[in-house]
Amino acid sequence: MTTRQRQPQFLRAMGIDVWVRRKHRVRDKASETSVASRASVAPEFSAAASAAVAQMDWETLRATVATCVRCSLHKTRTQTVFGVGALTADWLLVGEAPGVDEDRKGEPFVGRAGQLLNNMLFAMGLKREDVYIANILKCWPPKNRDPRPEEVISCEPYLKRQIQLIQPKIILALGRVAAHNLLKVDMPVGRMRGIRYEYLGFGIPVVVTYHPAYLLRSPREKLKAWQDLQFAKSVLESVA
Repeated sequence: MTTRQRQPQFLRAMGIDVWVRRKHRVRDKASETSVASRASVAPEFSAAASAAVAQMDWETLRATVATCVRCSLHKTRTQTVFGVGALTADWLLVGEAPGVDEDRKGEPFVGRAGQLLNNMLFAMGLKREDVYIANILKCWPPKNRDPRPEEVISCEPYLKRQIQLIQPKIILALGRVAAHNLLKVDMPVGRMRGIRYEYLGFGIPVVVTYHPAYLLRSPREKLKAWQDLQFAKSVLESVA
């Protein structure tokens, strides 16, 4: 059975009506990309501290994250949520921040959003253990609020080191917060879809799609997410 013939069952796994078809649009990157301005915050995190993180192996990095007190989120967390998956994965999926369930379990994307993400991976012919999944933040922001700039900056060296160690062939940014902070842009996710970006300084392709939690609230957007996954696969094939 070909991949095209298997697509209906993949779409059903994501909760998409298989008879719906829409033309995928690819927008011009140059006309869409804008660099977001960011305030200078958290000056206490020196270049030397970031350089030290950049030299850590997996074991040291995980231990450092587990005891991190770089921002105030350490006061309210149950535990850090480091990331999970294959350490040499081609795919790196980056979300926003742990939720309350992730804070309790210490693993990203659990619960209903995690199940949908698993179905999205299945739609690409992948399993959860085939990819690596991480977040912009390693600690749960209380009440699931948006990450604050100083919290993002505090966690950024950790995610950057994970990317250096994994060396993925493609990064899938899940949602607005992940896209904005990975790419340093400030646009709606809908305008960022269908564009091949690059992770700054690494040359790794980045594709943006909707966060699974958003898709649970807006199920009509699942077809667009399916289109994004197909686009991401085509980008990966072009660099493989």
